[in-house]
Parts: sequence; structure tokens; C-alpha cells
Amino acid sequence: MPRTGPKMTAEEIVAELRGMADEHNREGMARFGIATEHALGISVANLRKLARRAGKDHALAQQLWGTGLHEARILASIVDMPAEVTEEQMDLWVRDFDSWDLCDQCCGNLFWQTEHATRKAFEWSEREPEFEKRAGFALMAYIAWHDKAAPDSLFMSFLPVIRREAGDKRNFVRKAVNWALREIGKRSHALNAAAVALAQSILDSGDRASRWVASDALRELTSDAVRGRLG
Repeated sequence: MPRTGPKMTAEEIVAELRGMADEHNREGMARFGIATEHALGISVANLRKLARRAGKDHALAQQLWGTGLHEARILASIVDMPAEVTEEQMDLWVRDFDSWDLCDQCCGNLFWQTEHATRKAFEWSEREPEFEKRAGFALMAYIAWHDKAAPDSLFMSFLPVIRREAGDKRNFVRKAVNWALREIGKRSHALNAAAVALAQSILDSGDRASRWVASDALRELTSDAVRGRLG
């Protein structure tokens, strides 16, 4: 819900963020492959606490994104309002992605809830920059995870895209391709069967990178835990 009462300004929020900076956490982020040039070392849990105080505010989100600070941009994805997000905004933000966590936070907190999510999943999956392409598959994964009302036909249409890009050798792309395949295969019996068949096909005919995507997905999608959950 939008915040009531006096609003926090972007300047006040940035001042708080700088006061929360933690160099030890920042070093830890770097060890997990997160770009830290513009990071302060603040946990997502603490960002969510600050977001609750700030409230939902589309204009504030734009201002926070414009600061260029890593944590301010994650915070922007939390406080923004999906109904007010345009395709133009999504395309501007995705081009700024410089780290896997910023990509995933934006897709998971905000982008999957917009009316443009499916279109962008297809579109971004064809992009060349690593984190832009990752965003396409992160969107597929988040839609599969969260949107319980989405029809199986939507996810069936994602599978050829997953097949097409499974051979991307870049770590953050192939992990997102694998993630999307696993989330799709956990939605229903029909999707599980289709995802397993696709993974087996990739395993039989793909290169080394795509075989990793397939074999890792198969371990989960054929597990007793997943099959039991599907009933």
C-alpha cells in the first residue's frame, strides 16, 4: 500500500543507505560474484525494512534508480508500483544491470508483476549482453513460480526459447536458463513431462554447456520430491 503521512525523499533514503554501509558485507558480496563498484554492502533484509518505511512510490523509485547506487536500485525495485511501470522503463533499467543480484531483484520484486512481463521475457532472451539475457530467463522463472493463474500454454511457449539458448556458455545466463526450465517443470504434470523431455533431448544432443543445463534440471524434475508434490 502507498505510504501515508510525510514521505521520505530520495535524498533522505540515500543518506540512510550510506549510514548503513558495511565494508565487510561489501567484500562478501564480491565473493559471490556481485559487482560492488557502486555497492554499500547492505543486506536485502535491511533494504526491505527501509522500503516498508518509504512505502510504494513510483516517482521515488525513478529517483532512487537514478542515483546509480546498487542498493538504491534494489530498493527502487521494491518500492515501485507494477501498474505504473512502462516498457520504456523496463528497457532503460535492464540496460543498467551490471550484476546478477540486481537483475534478479528487479525481476522478482517488480518486473514479473507488470503487464509487459511475458513480452519482455521473450524479447530479452534474445539480447546479447549477459545480464539482459539473464533477465529474460529470470522473468520466465519468476512467472512460473508466482503466477498460479497462468496457463500451461504460456510455459510451453517458453520451452523452445530455453532450448535455443541452453548452449550459452556464460555462467549467469546458463544458470538462469536452467532455473527457468526447473520452475516450469514444477508447475504441472504436463509441464513436468515436457520439461523432462526437453532436458533429455538436450542431454542427448547438446554441447557441454547445454548438457549441464539439462542434467542439473533433470535431477530435480525427476526427483521424488517434485513428483510427489505434483501428485
